[in-house]
Amino acid sequence: MAETKTKGKSVFDTLNAINVNEHIEKKKTGETNPDGSEKTLSYLSWVWAWGQVKEHYPDASYEVRHWGDKPYLNDDQLGIMVETSVTINDETISMWLPVMDGKNKAMKSQPYSYKTKFGEKRVEAATMFDINKAIMRCLAKNIAMFGLGLYIYAGEDLPQEEAAQAKSEMQAKIEEACAAMRAVKSREEFEDAWRKWCKQVPSDAGSEFMKAVQEMAAIYPKPQK
Repeated sequence: MAETKTKGKSVFDTLNAINVNEHIEKKKTGETNPDGSEKTLSYLSWVWAWGQVKEHYPDASYEVRHWGDKPYLNDDQLGIMVETSVTINDETISMWLPVMDGKNKAMKSQPYSYKTKFGEKRVEAATMFDINKAIMRCLAKNIAMFGLGLYIYAGEDLPQEEAAQAKSEMQAKIEEACAAMRAVKSREEFEDAWRKWCKQVPSDAGSEFMKAVQEMAAIYPKPQK
C-alpha cells in the first residue's frame, strides 16, 4: 500500500476537505428554476478528480464494467446504463449512471419521443460518444463516494471543513457587528454603524444584527422633519 500525502486522516476526510469549485462543469437540464433562471446540474471534471486521487493515493485504480464485450448495459425499454468501480487503499466502491441527453432524458439504442406541455420532444439514439461521456461522469461521481466533490452532489457550495470555518468566521463577524451597533451613543453613530455593517453580515428581518439595529433604533429614532 502506497504512502498517502495526508497522514492521520482517512481517505474520505482527506478527499472531502478539498475545494473543487474551480473544476466543476455545468450541464443544462432544459428546465427552469422558480426565479426563471435555467436549471443546471453540477459535475466534477473527471480529469482533475482522477489526478487528485492519484496525487494522494498513487496505488488507486478504477475499472469500467463490461457486459460481454460492451461497456454498458442496454434495456430497450429503460435505456442504457454504465458502471465504474474505484479502489483506494483496498476499498472498492461501485457507481452507476444512465446515459442521458442534454436535457437529462435517458438515451436508448433507438430514438424515441415523449410529450411535454410544450409539445412533443425527441431523444436521439445513444452513440459511443454519449456512452463514453456517461462513463467518465460516472467515474467522477464514483470518486465523490470517497469524498472528493461530494458536497456539490449535495447542493452545497463548500466542503465541510471550509463551510464550518466560514460559518464560524461569519458568526464572529455578526457578534462584532451587533456589539458595535449596541455601543452607539447617538443617531449619527447609529447610522455610521449601519452603513459599515449592513453589507458585511446578514441584515434580513429576524437576523441577529437586525435585532440589534431595532433595539438601537428605538433608543435613537430618526429625527422627525
